[in-house]
Amino acid sequence: MPEPRCPVGGDAPPALFDPAFATDPYPAYAWLRAHAPVHRATLPSGVEAWLVTRYADARRALADPRLSKNPGAHTAEAHARGRVGIPGERGAGVMTHLLNIDPPDHTRLRRLVSAAFTPRRVAAFEPRVRELTHALIDGFAARGSADLIDDFAFPLPILAICDLLGVPREDQDDFRAWAGMMLHTTGRRGGVGRAVKRMRAYLAELIHRKRADLGDDLISGLIRASDDGEQLTEEEAAAMAFILLFAGFETTVNLIGNGLHTLLRAPGRLDAMRGLFAADAADGGDRAARAVEELLRYDGPVELATWRFADEPLTLGGQAVERGDPVLVVLAAADRDPARFTDPDRLDLARADNPHLGYGHGIHYCLGAPLARLEARTAFEILLARLPDLRPGGDWSALRWRGGLIMRGLRALPVEFGPGRVTPRQ
Repeated sequence: MPEPRCPVGGDAPPALFDPAFATDPYPAYAWLRAHAPVHRATLPSGVEAWLVTRYADARRALADPRLSKNPGAHTAEAHARGRVGIPGERGAGVMTHLLNIDPPDHTRLRRLVSAAFTPRRVAAFEPRVRELTHALIDGFAARGSADLIDDFAFPLPILAICDLLGVPREDQDDFRAWAGMMLHTTGRRGGVGRAVKRMRAYLAELIHRKRADLGDDLISGLIRASDDGEQLTEEEAAAMAFILLFAGFETTVNLIGNGLHTLLRAPGRLDAMRGLFAADAADGGDRAARAVEELLRYDGPVELATWRFADEPLTLGGQAVERGDPVLVVLAAADRDPARFTDPDRLDLARADNPHLGYGHGIHYCLGAPLARLEARTAFEILLARLPDLRPGGDWSALRWRGGLIMRGLRALPVEFGPGRVTPRQ
């Protein structure tokens, strides 16, 4: 399979956001890091924003309190027209989530959510993730072929997050349909907006039901959570549940899908990954976990960090940024910066020095990172163990990447395997 193209040359800025860029953005990002590390670009929506591409600048920007997360403070008109932020979130009334607020509100709400989203809860969820993974493989094992996006990487995290949130099993098909609209109609913002509105209406109704009958799920935990006696409002609880679902499923879809694409693209990588899981099973090591972090660095699910807006004039990477300017930190570029990572365009499953920014940095570091790591590690381990002759299927030269600004993921990932060689559940 072809490896990424060599970095583009010349003095002219590379084309951004066209089909060739979507297929392989890394050469363009290499050019920007070298020639215009903080670059003002016109986005497909028509909004102009600063793209931050070097690791050191990116890390500083992610933690800079002068870069606000509140889109309404500086770009209310653009946000109302769906040109920044998550499509449909304003119209659906789910603005008050962790990706759109600053301290002190962010501090209060993150502490409340963290009280319900504990490492112990995530660890206790591992058997359910393993069961879901096995069940999905059982569903296509007899065919000898599969689309690892629609058959595996997509349903696993949506079913897992529904269970974690406490969405009843009988309602989960609706959630899968809405999530599918959000995932597969990224370029048609109206469709995404309709899915967000339907999800918001359902979450409001579900929260109302659970207030009368609290359980052990995450939504019940959000309702119980308090901070100095202050409860989450129903609007805040709905927005938090929405963003946990939105951020918690698509990122994991792409983490699993991109990771499998990377492993399948070059000979020997699947066997190397299997070997890491086997070695860990023998001595209790964490080699496979380290390899998952490298897959995340190499071709991660979040291409650009979510929107930030300058609260005041500032200098970023030597570039003057005016108050109100949108700033987008390009995680995909920062995580391949040769100033921070040795041989960054090479996949090194044993890479030890790997402080990647795939889950962000600072106070907005991804709250769901432990769950994403659990789901990805479990998905890779079980899939590779049960399908020993997994290989690309169909025409991989025609693979298409979904359009979008923040996320990076494949539309489909066709594979083949010998149905007679599928191993049983362990």
